[in-house]
Amino acid sequence: MPSSGSRSGNRSKGAGRKRKSGGADVGSRGLHVRVKTAKRRRTSSTRWLERQLNDPYVKAAQEHGYRSRAAWKLIELDDRFRLLKKGGKVVELGAAPGGWTQVAVDRVGQGGVVVAVDIQEMEPVPGATILLGDLYELETEERIKDALGGKADVVLSDMAAPATGHKRTDHLRVIALCEAALDLADGVLAPGGAFVAKVLKGGTERELLNHMKKSFEHVHHAKPKASRADSSEEYVVATGYRRAFNEEENQ
Repeated sequence: MPSSGSRSGNRSKGAGRKRKSGGADVGSRGLHVRVKTAKRRRTSSTRWLERQLNDPYVKAAQEHGYRSRAAWKLIELDDRFRLLKKGGKVVELGAAPGGWTQVAVDRVGQGGVVVAVDIQEMEPVPGATILLGDLYELETEERIKDALGGKADVVLSDMAAPATGHKRTDHLRVIALCEAALDLADGVLAPGGAFVAKVLKGGTERELLNHMKKSFEHVHHAKPKASRADSSEEYVVATGYRRAFNEEENQ
């Protein structure tokens, strides 16, 4: 499969600076901007634009050179759980447009490895290997392993399926992506490694959660402040990887 980027010696904007804290100072708001409904613009589009203009995380992402406000979610999760360590190896799934990738590159530093994967093409991020591929294809996993050059310390997944508007269906779709990400993690994580994946409110399905509790020492659910208040998303964070659940079953 083609690759849309490659590792280089240059780091993304912000590399080498002091680790940014989890955005406690980001939430402060200035003057509220109102957007008038223009001719031919839908009311929903006006509301979206007004929300963007008044979102402190959007503004902070622009100020720090991040490609998306989602970067602050990873910053908060890492500040809380200490996932990204200097010199670490990271796999990121659902990487486009690259906000999480930029944070990961900054935090693992010059000696680290970041492999960012998405089914959509994305612009290169200096210091990261960008892979275009489908997680459900075995070839993609093999390419990830080759790019890592060893076991991963962290597997991150911000993958999300297109919303249908039906809560149960959306929940099951996101859980399926979480399961696929966990299957990959079982194949690439080093002992003691960590796993992070997006889920929806209601948490992780019991069977999947039991799988994780057998494979990791600690499993938590967390909702970063950078997640919109009206969003049902949260993240499952598992640390202290022991061994693949399937390996335990086969013994």
